[in-house]
Amino acid sequence: MHAALASAQRSVTVTGGLSLAQVAALPAVVDLVTAGRVLGLGRTKAYQLARAGQFPCPVIRVGKTYLVPVAGLLAVLGLPVRGREDDKQEERRHPHGGGHHI
Repeated sequence: MHAALASAQRSVTVTGGLSLAQVAALPAVVDLVTAGRVLGLGRTKAYQLARAGQFPCPVIRVGKTYLVPVAGLLAVLGLPVRGREDDKQEERRHPHGGGHHI
């Protein structure tokens, strides 16, 4: 387990985590609070880690906003990352917008 994540989990009460189904349904990029929830972190701890450059996966800073690519979250959790081929298969199954939209 990533050292920063292990440290954060020891000092944070886990509340409102996401199920695997909810994680699988996430868009390509989420806000820092949602990413923290995926990892079982509270809002304050997620921001502390991001500001310190210790969030356990890549974080993109856009102005004052922190964004987290879901692929990085999935990698930290050891879950498979959906690729372009998965998206193409989904499009073939639902050609008129049955997928997720941002």
